[in-house]
Amino acid sequence: MVNLRNNNRFSIQIIAPVLLFLLYSCASKPYHNYKIEGKQIPVSKEYGEVNSINSFVTPYRDHINSDLDNILAYSPETLDKSKGEWQTTIGNLMADLTVEIGNPVFNKRTGKNIDICLLNHGGIRAVLPKGNVTTRTAFEIMPFENSLIIVELKGTQIREMAEYILKEHKPHPLWGMKLIFNKDAMTVKSILINGKPLDNNTIYYVATSDYLSNGGDKMDFFKKAAKTHDMDYKLRNVIIDYFKKIDTIPVITEQRIIAE
Repeated sequence: MVNLRNNNRFSIQIIAPVLLFLLYSCASKPYHNYKIEGKQIPVSKEYGEVNSINSFVTPYRDHINSDLDNILAYSPETLDKSKGEWQTTIGNLMADLTVEIGNPVFNKRTGKNIDICLLNHGGIRAVLPKGNVTTRTAFEIMPFENSLIIVELKGTQIREMAEYILKEHKPHPLWGMKLIFNKDAMTVKSILINGKPLDNNTIYYVATSDYLSNGGDKMDFFKKAAKTHDMDYKLRNVIIDYFKKIDTIPVITEQRIIAE
C-alpha cells in the first residue's frame, strides 16, 4: 500500500520552497539611477555642415531683424526708470500711452472710459534710449506677454492703491490719479481722480496688466475688483502701436505723487 501521508509530506517539502522563490522573484524591486552619461555632438560633416544650417536660418533671421529694426519714432532724450523717486519719465510715458491707445478700444466695447492707469515699476525692463525708436525697443522695454486689463474698483480700493504706492515707495507708472501725502507721517492727505476728489462709493475703471490684476507684486486690491475686462491686447503691442502713431516721444515730467 502506498503511504499517502509520506508522499504528501514530501510534496509539500518540494513545492513550498519553489512557491517562495517564485513569490520573491515576482515582487517589485526599486530601481535607482546611479550613473548618467552623455556626450557632446559637434556640428560637423557627420551631422551636417555649419554653412548649410546658416544658409537655412539666415533668411528667417534677416526677416525678423528687419522687422525689429524698423524705425517707428524718435526719442529726444533717454528715458530711464532709475531716475526718479516717485515718478519717472519712462513710467509716465508707459501709463500715458497705455491709456491713449487702450481707451478707444475699451470705450468702443463698453461705452466707458479709463479713469486710472497703474502699472508696475519692475515691469519696465530697459531704458528708452535717445535716438531712433524701433520695434526692438518695445520688445526690450516689455519682453513679457502681459495683456491689458481694465479693472472695476470702488473708491475704497483706490484708497488702498494709494496707500500701497506710499508703502512701496517705488515710481510705479501712474496716470489719472494725483496723490498728495504727508512726507513726515507718510500718510495720504488727498486723492484726486482726473482733477476731482476721490469718491469712496464710485466705481473707477483702472487700466493695468493681467499680472497685476491677479494680485502680482502684492497689489491685492486688484483682487477685490467688481469686474475685469480683458482687452485681448498685449501691452507690448500697445507700445508698438503708440510708437507707430507718433513722430517724437514726449518727455513727461508731470508730478503725480506729491509730498507736502
